[in-house]
Amino acid sequence: MLLKALRADARLAEWLRDLESESSALREASLPDADELPDILLDLSVPHEHINELVALRAQLADDPEAVTLLARCVTRFVRDMGEMGKGWEPPAFPATTGPLGRCFHLYVFIAALPYVRAHHRERGVPEDVSRRTLADLGRHVAVHHRRAGGPGLLFPWWIALHFHGELFQLGRLQFQRVLLGRRTAAAVAAAGLDLGPRAPCLSLHITDFRGPLSPTACDRSLALAREFFARHYPDERHEIAVCNSWLLDPQLKRYLPADSNIIRFQDRFHLECEETTPDDTVPIGFVFGDPELPLDGLPRRNSVERAVVDHLRGGGHWYGGRGWFAL
Repeated sequence: MLLKALRADARLAEWLRDLESESSALREASLPDADELPDILLDLSVPHEHINELVALRAQLADDPEAVTLLARCVTRFVRDMGEMGKGWEPPAFPATTGPLGRCFHLYVFIAALPYVRAHHRERGVPEDVSRRTLADLGRHVAVHHRRAGGPGLLFPWWIALHFHGELFQLGRLQFQRVLLGRRTAAAVAAAGLDLGPRAPCLSLHITDFRGPLSPTACDRSLALAREFFARHYPDERHEIAVCNSWLLDPQLKRYLPADSNIIRFQDRFHLECEETTPDDTVPIGFVFGDPELPLDGLPRRNSVERAVVDHLRGGGHWYGGRGWFAL
């Protein structure tokens, strides 16, 4: 049973006790039945090849009373502060001992939370197409999990929680997360003459895979959509700054890519806050090749970005994250 496997892990046992200590009444957290679930999964862009397995696992979950109660506790905790920045549910990864149901459990939490998510979007006046495309990132992450692990699941359920908690929206090519300006970035912004301090609202940009080229026109369209969207639907928050924390802002990429490449033109939008000093070579490997654990010797060099990542590492170099900002 799922709960038995979770209690055998000290960290997860503590997480369960914390959930059980909730004093608020449990919210309704029912899952769609076996006939309805396929349509909902497809609406969330879950790949067709995983539908039958997820429907079968839904029956397994429904037959486990403790797992059903855990689902309700997770949904209750998740929707408690819907829309508030930094207060969403941060689910832990479940170990392999929890089996396929454990691997997919968080996915069912998000499905059970859908009525609350959609109600929040309606309350904010979020257009249906923005809501649909934002929540459909669940299916993209199922595809990412399949590419790396060979089956359905979520590698980073805490990330999808941002989409379902009203903190992140897909607007064209880019994703925009409602965040508060950090102290270090606020200092850089102030040095440039802008009157913004720490914890001022801002938008954090995220670049997803499986979404086509990161072209300047696609980015311009996304930024235009974001300016209009947040001014209309979050008028109580003035988002004057866009920030980004990504290996795509590593200045070393300019050694390998031409000035008119999409990545370099994306970089050129930003004022670099500072250069990181701690290398993280696994991030570009995971982003470009799908799995951060792939051995360097076997990586292909089929395009300019692959060649840049591989040649730099084979030459003894390292990749670093980059942090930057620009005024919206």
